[in-house]
Amino acid sequence: MTVSVCIATYRRPGRLAVVLEDLGRQQRLPNQVVVVDNDAGGSARGIVEAYRTADGRIPVDYDIQPERNIALTRNRTVELAHGEWIAFIDDDERAPRSWLRQLLDAATENAADGVLGPVEPQVPSQAPAWIRRGRFYDFPRMRTGRQVPLNRMRFGNVLLRGVRLRAEPGPFDPAYGLMTGEDGDLLVRLANKGAKIIWCDEAIVREPIESERLSLRWLLYRALSGGQEFARQSVNGRYGQIGPFGKARFFARALLQLLIASSLALLCWPAGRHHAAAWLVKAAANLGKLSVLWGWRYRAYA
Repeated sequence: MTVSVCIATYRRPGRLAVVLEDLGRQQRLPNQVVVVDNDAGGSARGIVEAYRTADGRIPVDYDIQPERNIALTRNRTVELAHGEWIAFIDDDERAPRSWLRQLLDAATENAADGVLGPVEPQVPSQAPAWIRRGRFYDFPRMRTGRQVPLNRMRFGNVLLRGVRLRAEPGPFDPAYGLMTGEDGDLLVRLANKGAKIIWCDEAIVREPIESERLSLRWLLYRALSGGQEFARQSVNGRYGQIGPFGKARFFARALLQLLIASSLALLCWPAGRHHAAAWLVKAAANLGKLSVLWGWRYRAYA
């Protein structure tokens, strides 16, 4: 079976060069790599051309998607990909040599339409102590072969059956173009249409955490964005049918959790900043849920 690896990139030439080198070292080489640059100036072009010159074993297709929109950029990668399977990796991640093989093996062994794997954060040693202690960048993991719950769908490390992906309109929704959530939206749509999406805990990629993300402000905005996406999917019935009473209960619970988390953040401050920050992050997530009521959307990519 053939596999294309897709990378949407935006002004990270150094990081992109490293992940391309990782793809060239895979135990199971991809049949194609697709890089779509969301920088109208084409800042990634030189990196791709240098990689083509240095390692001609893997065909690399490059294009520019000039409009600032992560969904349109991902859509262009899918348009250019010709593999039976399509893998996605972010331009700031690192792929161990066994990564792609393990994703493909898991898909075959479990008769799956999609496979998600863990993204292990690498927090730099110079990060503040409260950030290192708080484990704010970790994401829940599960047993290999288990179907991924709808509310845990995420990109950054994913393999999808091409025929499923190409059957979806878009397949990424451009309405999410300046926000986060275009990835979860797609995966939930696929799962609700019968796609079997499983977890492979061995297919790890690693994400060095950039310095601009080592702040409480960044963590709060990320949580707020995640809360908004969770609320939109919930009230639209993507996680299961929900009536007017269920919606009212959902937002009432979010308000109560916001008040409790805010109070506990103050109470926990003397016990350590990482404890207080953890409750503030929960408060921000619930504020994000409530903000759906008045139609505000945080545009992370704006």
